Amino acid sequence: MAGTRWGRWLGLVTAVWVQCISGNNYTFSNYSHALKTLMGLTQLQLNGLSVAKDVGKAFGLLAGLASDRVPTWLLLAVGSLEGLLGYGAQWMVVSGAVAPLPYWQMCVFLCLGGNSTTWMNTAVLVTCIRNFRRSRGPVSGLLKGYVGLSTAIFTDTCSALFADDPASFLVMLAVVPAAVCALAMVFLREGAAAADEDDDGRCFAAINSLAVAIALYLLAADLTGLGGGGGVVFVAVLLVLLASPAAVPAILAWKSWAETRKAANADLEEADSLAAAAPLLLVAKEARAPGERPRLGEEHTIAQTLTSLDFWLMFASFLMGVGTGLAVMNNLGQMGVAMGYVDVSLFVSMTSIWGFFGRIASGTISEHFIK
Repeated sequence: MAGTRWGRWLGLVTAVWVQCISGNNYTFSNYSHALKTLMGLTQLQLNGLSVAKDVGKAFGLLAGLASDRVPTWLLLAVGSLEGLLGYGAQWMVVSGAVAPLPYWQMCVFLCLGGNSTTWMNTAVLVTCIRNFRRSRGPVSGLLKGYVGLSTAIFTDTCSALFADDPASFLVMLAVVPAAVCALAMVFLREGAAAADEDDDGRCFAAINSLAVAIALYLLAADLTGLGGGGGVVFVAVLLVLLASPAAVPAILAWKSWAETRKAANADLEEADSLAAAAPLLLVAKEARAPGERPRLGEEHTIAQTLTSLDFWLMFASFLMGVGTGLAVMNNLGQMGVAMGYVDVSLFVSMTSIWGFFGRIASGTISEHFIK
């Protein structure tokens, strides 16, 4: 299945669903005030918990090293298990099921929760980029865009169903990713490079359009208050929108079945497909010529990456740029309380939605300039 065109797209759609639930690292503001109150923490101690969460993401290097050695399903299994433990423990504390844990133990569980998403992100990004080698920019932009939307999806869903209850929110963070990853373990597989990737433009346009529709729906819900008052209806419409990308592989599968049924000579079609794929194989061999460094956009080994100027420029940009944004998002809850807002979920959701537009645009624009 993974080797067929519709199989690759089904894998991408399940990857999109994983990304929809793997942005839980950015939701700390939704329950940080509850942790601070229940555990009697100072603001400095609360900042320490947010740092522990972010340190978990720093261990994402382990997921990257494992991605070349273990199958995709195992990466997803590790991520979902870590999230279940990390956010499950936080839920037990916030809900009052157990007495507040020692501070160092809470740091460990937040670190586990933070690290869980790195395994999910690595699994879907590595697999999908390998399945769509000629469309790496659109694929990465789309997947990272949905990570940005995931915070708004969780926040608005919790607001609609549970009135922004922190304990219910943490249950969602623990259980929903595990369920979605279990589905992705079945359908997300690495397949052989396809010869018809040039025809994927319309499929990407369709899925990008659906992503924008989801973002606009969430934005409208935040601005009008629909997310908080619409309840089950709001969530039902959101689930339909999230499921709609599955129409793309379904249509491709139907077309493939129809073409196979009408084909008079399957052997001739297979020969044509192999002939079309031959240039791709030739390019791959040329790219691996001894002593020749891979070009920008091609796969690098770890040693080649560490000696690349482009990598260190990107590393410096992330170090100085992303850190400031994380500091704001981690403290958004306390900033809202200080300004007199009882509920900061609207601000968390809006930040997520606008982050989505930036992520999906950056992927598309970067691919345009690379090509």
